[in-house]
Amino acid sequence: MTVSAELRTLSDEHAAHTYHPLPVVIATAEGVWVHDADGRRFLDMLSAYSAVNFGHRNPRLVARAKEQLDRVTLVSRAFDHDQFGPFAAELTALCRKDMMLPMNSGAEGVETAIKTARKWGYEVKGVPAGQANVIVFAGNFHGRTTTIISFSDDPEAHEHYGPYTPGFRTVPYGDIDALRAAVDGSTVAVLIEPIQGEAGVNVPPPGFLRAVRELCTEANVLMIDDEIQAGLGRAGTTFAADHEGVVPDVYILGKALGGGIMPVSAVVADQDVLGVFKPGQHGSTFGGNPLACAIGREVVTILKEGTYQKNSAELGAYMHERLAGFPGVSYVSGRGLWAGLHLDRKARPVSERLMELGVLAKETHETTIRLAPPLSITREELDWALERVERALAEH
Repeated sequence: MTVSAELRTLSDEHAAHTYHPLPVVIATAEGVWVHDADGRRFLDMLSAYSAVNFGHRNPRLVARAKEQLDRVTLVSRAFDHDQFGPFAAELTALCRKDMMLPMNSGAEGVETAIKTARKWGYEVKGVPAGQANVIVFAGNFHGRTTTIISFSDDPEAHEHYGPYTPGFRTVPYGDIDALRAAVDGSTVAVLIEPIQGEAGVNVPPPGFLRAVRELCTEANVLMIDDEIQAGLGRAGTTFAADHEGVVPDVYILGKALGGGIMPVSAVVADQDVLGVFKPGQHGSTFGGNPLACAIGREVVTILKEGTYQKNSAELGAYMHERLAGFPGVSYVSGRGLWAGLHLDRKARPVSERLMELGVLAKETHETTIRLAPPLSITREELDWALERVERALAEH
């Protein structure tokens, strides 16, 4: 039995089966490449669902983390620390906002945004107590907490977890007329993914995000933009909503904000929104910790330089053009170095064959494969991966 096989056995026997991973056990990683426990090399075309946008063990981020590890890692928000204020200032400037609330996971960020919207609705907009509603979209994926899965229409995420949290209305993604019809005087927010990742890297119709922005402004409703997976360079711009020149009322950030090193998330908005919170009303022991803030500061610095966004936009256009001509591909969706490869067949065998050929990618919703390499990938490395994608599709 190989080392990888032994390790997989331990996982199968002692870890809850909440995932259906490919049969590979990663032991080391650098840049776009990973090695398994038996020394086999693979090109990572998933990037931990965009958490590793800047490459595995990015030298700048690792150096910043090591430096902070030698100083202080956690004090809780009971005390301030020397990384918190600068991180808050730098992140809010990147988002063109003036206030942030740090958390850890993306789901915590979504929960925080929902709490923010409801509190804002009651205290600022004047919605009657207990009547606030948030509008979401079909095909959404915002996390796996009890509240979040209450408005999921994915049976695997939703079923058998009731009773469910009320206060949400679902409309078709991309349908502005349905959204307009759903908004009423008790609506406090529209929660949207600018590109739906889990649903298959779905991009909304042109102009839809602008129309959502305009409707939210007219109706005095918060536009909450979940950029956890779509943002921070993945779609070829700093934020995916930038493609339509849209600035939401609230950003939810996560995944790549921690540089693939730490779970780091944040809700970013202006003071008239996040200012509804007072001491003791929300928080997190680990949210905004010194190590997270130090890494987050370097992530913001990297994003301000624009190199990764540019690479994603340029190589993403090339990748999409090539993928569209591959055998068995019904259509390709996505933006930048992020593609949903929608097949005319089951996707799992293709993912497994790709693994055998040295490329790691993952299927979603039976017939779609998501491709999302680290944004540090070169043209040569991308060609290497795409040649194997084409071969796997031709064989299956």
